[in-house]
Amino acid sequence: MRLSDKGHLAPEMWDIFNYSGIRQNIADGVVATLKAFGLAAVGSLVLGVLLAVARLSDHKPVRWAATGFIELFRSIPLLITIYAVWVGFLTDYSMWALALGLSIYNGCVQAEVLRAGVNSVPKGQREAAYALGMSKTQVMTSVLMPQAVRAMLPTIISQLVVTLKDTSLGFIILYPELLQTARLIASNTQVNGQYPYVSTIVVIGAIYVAMCLALSGLATWIERRGRRAKTGITVAEAAAPVTAADPVGTVVGAGTEAPDVRGGTTN
Repeated sequence: MRLSDKGHLAPEMWDIFNYSGIRQNIADGVVATLKAFGLAAVGSLVLGVLLAVARLSDHKPVRWAATGFIELFRSIPLLITIYAVWVGFLTDYSMWALALGLSIYNGCVQAEVLRAGVNSVPKGQREAAYALGMSKTQVMTSVLMPQAVRAMLPTIISQLVVTLKDTSLGFIILYPELLQTARLIASNTQVNGQYPYVSTIVVIGAIYVAMCLALSGLATWIERRGRRAKTGITVAEAAAPVTAADPVGTVVGAGTEAPDVRGGTTN
């Protein structure tokens, strides 16, 4: 009722989204958001795998360095990390600064998720792999990591959804993502003497919800497809049963000679 009394629910406030210029601005914001998210998603997953492997290393310096890196950037607020990367290294490249900041923070989180997944694999599988003569790299890449990814896939996708939403922090470094676009639209468009902040927030929020639901739906599809995948050892076809009438001939096969118990041969 208060929003209606102040005119924020008037049709004119929502009619602005019929303008081609505003629609184009929103579309450009969505594309910019997805670009930053794509780079951050790939970067965080790659960094997460590297940090998880380093965290599980038998070499103490490597393990300590990975642990210190993870604990440091998990403790620093993401906004500060993005701003520091932008000011210190990539002032003229706001998209890369945003993607790098997101990759560092979310890579640390993904590393802990993958480490938990690797530790959840039964130790017997690791010992069996070593008994077969596999190296530690082969055990990690062929036995442990695939099972860890499958076991922790819902958590990995949930963190990717968080990464998608965190792209909105790009407004602090003037990156033209969706939230920055919404702020410019609401602050530069005046209707009936008021700025359409409410309608803009509702529309942009709905777009964020749609993108997150699409990503969650993709994750659910991948998980179901993984469960239906045919994995394991193929069962060999059963051989013909041995009969009591011709036990030797059945095993050796028709048309072959089998040794006779008296030293000769029988057909």
